[in-house]
Amino acid sequence: MHPTSTRAAVLREFDAPLELTEVPLPKELPPGSAVVRITSTTLCGTDAHLWQGVMPFIALPIILGHEMAGEVVALGANSGRDAYGKPVEIGSRLVWSESVCGHCQGCNVLREPVLCEHRGYGFGQRADRWPYAIGGLSQYVYLPPGAHRIVIPGDVPDTWAAAAGCAVKTVVRAFANAGGVQPGSTVAVQGAGPLGLVATAMARAAGAGQVITLGGPANRLALAAKYGADTTIDVTEVTDPDERVAQVEELTGAHGADLVLDFAGAPTANREGVLMCGKRGTHVVVGLAGPRAAPVPMDVVMSREIRVVGSLNGDVGDLARALRFLSAFANRFEWDAMFSPPVGLSGAEQAIRDMASMAAVKAVVDPGLD
Repeated sequence: MHPTSTRAAVLREFDAPLELTEVPLPKELPPGSAVVRITSTTLCGTDAHLWQGVMPFIALPIILGHEMAGEVVALGANSGRDAYGKPVEIGSRLVWSESVCGHCQGCNVLREPVLCEHRGYGFGQRADRWPYAIGGLSQYVYLPPGAHRIVIPGDVPDTWAAAAGCAVKTVVRAFANAGGVQPGSTVAVQGAGPLGLVATAMARAAGAGQVITLGGPANRLALAAKYGADTTIDVTEVTDPDERVAQVEELTGAHGADLVLDFAGAPTANREGVLMCGKRGTHVVVGLAGPRAAPVPMDVVMSREIRVVGSLNGDVGDLARALRFLSAFANRFEWDAMFSPPVGLSGAEQAIRDMASMAAVKAVVDPGLD
């Protein structure tokens, strides 16, 4: 018999304390579904933005946390295989992608689950409606049938696997959508949060000749240097966007970067990113610039033949590649340096505050610690 309720940290009001309370779990498990005990939830900048009310269109109450890993405690019928076809059993360690419907244009015609019209983001699920708990700030969560899952390899810690569920797979997809990294090329990474740090490492591992990381604060840029950045530019010190562009131009011998990836989402990021690109360069847009975004100079896009590419999160294929990347380069990059010591649900609110203030790079919640 699986649990029919779970303790969770619920967001009922923006920019307000989380409420530790009991939330129902589905009593009946549909085919393809599961119940998972959360062992690690890694917080994302989006969690902090949601808590702050930056996305006020999200309906409350919700359970934050969309990067999570856990252990299976119950399975619905026909739930016994992961995306590789490996057995999923009680006790299996799992990570999973957002649920998809399997019958829309994105799923079937484009064959891009990331573009599913009914994609089940955790922060789109109210905590007072069925199936109640799918967010990571909870002891147990419901795993919907359309959420493609992967059994976590034995050499991948739960924190890495959880982060792969959003941050790392998003970076993997961004590089794939860009067409990869040409050996010896120059890559500029906008943002020094978890995505920017992973992108810095990925650019270095892929054979970039020069990696430039722009962001802040200083402790994150120090980690970017450890992950392979040849040069870091602190945006809290170099506050003029045009000066940042000028520094990249100087670092590239006036040629500009071959690939610029926006993981910052700042209002001027896309304008800067295009101006940082050299001839036939590529600018990948991942961050949300918001309603006050600076205009992108389309004359520069045209005259330099720049490609501007959008990239949205990732699907189960990107998740699989993210896990392989973390494992393959475990001895080269200190992934654990990104993660704060885990706290229980009682510390979840402070963990989110630490993400909002950038005191933490990647805060970690283990609901079992309470």
